Amino acid sequence: MSRARILTVAAGVAIGSTLLVAPAQAAPAKAQDRVECTSLSNGQLCISLNTSPSRVEVFYTKKSGGQIRAKLGYRTTNGGSTYGPTESISTGDREVQTWTMSYRCDVDWKGLIKVEGQGTFETPWATC
Repeated sequence: MSRARILTVAAGVAIGSTLLVAPAQAAPAKAQDRVECTSLSNGQLCISLNTSPSRVEVFYTKKSGGQIRAKLGYRTTNGGSTYGPTESISTGDREVQTWTMSYRCDVDWKGLIKVEGQGTFETPWATC
């Protein structure tokens, strides 16, 4: 581990903050990107507010269980929700939905997965 990384981890521990680590299968986040993830019973759901180019990505990595049919989306604190198309997702799959746009920083963002027959699951709020 590099000295800079050790100092960063030590600083985070010293001030009591939580360091967020993007999932191993996710593209590495840039310093300006905001990523929030949640563990679900059969996988992990994340939202990433990316820079350069400006885009919102929601991704789900299915780690176990049977095949599902689901769509990924996002919701903002101003009440709007948007979803991509319904996809079949099997164990070992990583499904990604990307919206290339200038996202607003005056609202917060949640990643969503709407699974047929099971309901909707969400990430914690991501902020700019």
